[in-house]
Amino acid sequence: MTISNQAKRILVLDDEPDVVTYLVTLLCDNGYETLSARNGREGMDLIRNKRPDLVTLDISMPGSSGTHVYRELKTDPELADIPVIIVTAVTEDGGDPYAFKDILSSRQHLPAPEGYFLKPIDRDEFLNAIHQLLS
Repeated sequence: MTISNQAKRILVLDDEPDVVTYLVTLLCDNGYETLSARNGREGMDLIRNKRPDLVTLDISMPGSSGTHVYRELKTDPELADIPVIIVTAVTEDGGDPYAFKDILSSRQHLPAPEGYFLKPIDRDEFLNAIHQLLS
């Protein structure tokens, strides 16, 4: 049984307007409903009020960082089951692009994010990951 993408709402949380436009367009073109926010406070308000089915999250944002949003989301029992895909250009010292994924989950014993993509993303892998998480 295939679940309709239209019933699935995805929040794109990134401070870069071009990234937001690209991801929102990509997701809408593939049948998903989208919401977008450009900072952590706005993103958490949307998460609490609109309850998206999935969140794409940048790490480096002014104000409330993506790390803070991730921690707040995953420690709230009412929100913790919302899958998060990190979409970032942030790497750990030494340039290891995936080391930050481990650091994110090791703080306060948080679960690892459900997906992790470096910018620029691979479009097909990104859409496949979302499909897998939402079906």
